[in-house]
Amino acid sequence: MPLSEHEQRILAQLEESLSRQDPRFARNVAETNVYSHGGRRVRWGALGFVAGLLILVIFFSRSTLLGLAGVALMFVSAIVIERNARLLGKASWHDITRPPQGDAETARGEPRLRRIRDWVSHVRRRTG
Repeated sequence: MPLSEHEQRILAQLEESLSRQDPRFARNVAETNVYSHGGRRVRWGALGFVAGLLILVIFFSRSTLLGLAGVALMFVSAIVIERNARLLGKASWHDITRPPQGDAETARGEPRLRRIRDWVSHVRRRTG
């Protein structure tokens, strides 16, 4: 359901206010999508699995306890990968790889044009 003009204006004001108050948070929100956190956790899980494997291979002959710690790290990493891969599996490849929604508008300059239109309509209402 599309937003009304008034709702769009309020949303634009909230976005602008957020950008002024906390630009770092606003940039992070604009650059991420729903699936980016799951993908990041899968990558960290894979890194943890490889680290656990290296610990197992390097230290098992010297210390059984360190070798078992490597196995435990591999097990936890495998669980992290599996859980987040399931979440990513619910999404299509298009959902995972597409840029955030605001990027296409920003590239075409639409937010700037929308602000100019809003300002012009506001001035017209005040003078008319």
